[in-house]
Amino acid sequence: MYIRLPSPLKLLIVSVLKNVELFRITHRNKQCIAIKFRYNYALKEYIKRFNGTNWSTSKGFFYFYYSETKKQEFTNHLKEGGYAVQEKNTIKTTSEVIKEKNAKQLLTELTKEKVDVLKRYIKYLEGKRLSSSTVSVYSNFIHEFLRFHSSRPTKELSENDVRIYLEWAVKELKYAVSTHRQIISAFKHFAYFYPMCAINPEKLQRPRRDKKLPVVLSMEEVLRLLQVTKNLKHKVIIAILYSCGLRVGELIDVELNSFDFSRKQLHIKLAKGRKDRYTTIAESTYPLLRQYYQAYRPKKYLIENPKGGKYSSASIRSFLKQNCKLARIKKHVTPHTLRHSYATHLHENGVGLRYIQALLGHSKPETTMIYTHVSTRDAHDIKSPLDVALEQNLIPDNNNKKLTISPLFLPDNPNKS
Repeated sequence: MYIRLPSPLKLLIVSVLKNVELFRITHRNKQCIAIKFRYNYALKEYIKRFNGTNWSTSKGFFYFYYSETKKQEFTNHLKEGGYAVQEKNTIKTTSEVIKEKNAKQLLTELTKEKVDVLKRYIKYLEGKRLSSSTVSVYSNFIHEFLRFHSSRPTKELSENDVRIYLEWAVKELKYAVSTHRQIISAFKHFAYFYPMCAINPEKLQRPRRDKKLPVVLSMEEVLRLLQVTKNLKHKVIIAILYSCGLRVGELIDVELNSFDFSRKQLHIKLAKGRKDRYTTIAESTYPLLRQYYQAYRPKKYLIENPKGGKYSSASIRSFLKQNCKLARIKKHVTPHTLRHSYATHLHENGVGLRYIQALLGHSKPETTMIYTHVSTRDAHDIKSPLDVALEQNLIPDNNNKKLTISPLFLPDNPNKS
């Protein structure tokens, strides 16, 4: 049973279950369903058993990536656990108040025809074997677009309608450049899936990426982080993320049979882009891994939830943030920061970019090239022309003093008034 309530795009109560409220949100630039409930240990543990549930420390709730299929699966999961459907009043937040006026005016429920198109679009994406996260994100953008142009038949929509929607979304919803690029990808797929519409995919242009340099920890900071991490499982997570250069999702998926200690290799299976790769295992982690295995006895995955199954990426982000404070690291550190640090330190230690590309699993060498901009290996050997000019002492000094630019040591200026 779903409750139809007039609510904004950013925060939409899509259904309410006994003791459980589901909210539509945008979290980390992805469309998600937030799960809120009055604290109950049994209910909390039952929700954690649902495949795909994450915990957000900053927001204080569980969530999963949005798709109609996933939402229905979660609803069924709750019903199977004995949680009945019941209605409650809408709860408004600051985010809701900000977007309510525009969202109510511009967004309406989909017609039956558009619902059918959206469902078939989701099946099309799944048929292309895109990840569940990608399917969820792309389908949500198209859902948003169809609601925005609810008064027009789907067949009449063109790239000009896409432009109008994007202008609204970027201005009102403050979508980042990375999100904007995802939206264009979603529309390109939609145009090929639904050629009856007037959207020409060749005319859809992605904005240029932001050329931001990644945050990188020094080797000393990494060691300090490991030293302050007392929890054995947390220490293993940090050590493997850094020493193997893994994405957090890859670490969560690592199984015990992925380790080949005789060859010092870790097999990463079906990573980003559905690619397998091998990365090296640091010998210094062997005693730590042995101690961890004896203490926790994981059954399938290297890092497991206390109740079994995969560990939560949100939990990793949470304890990493706390431990960085203990290590007096003021940089914005995420699990991916450890991967950036791994690649940068490899380059500084003389490892070629081609090998780093293979270890990281990058498809294009251009992606790996970014680490040449944050590496200090070659920068240490480059002298500023100012230092060269001062060393050559181009301005003769009668007292044979070495020229500097410090006011305390500059020679007297005979023209000084």
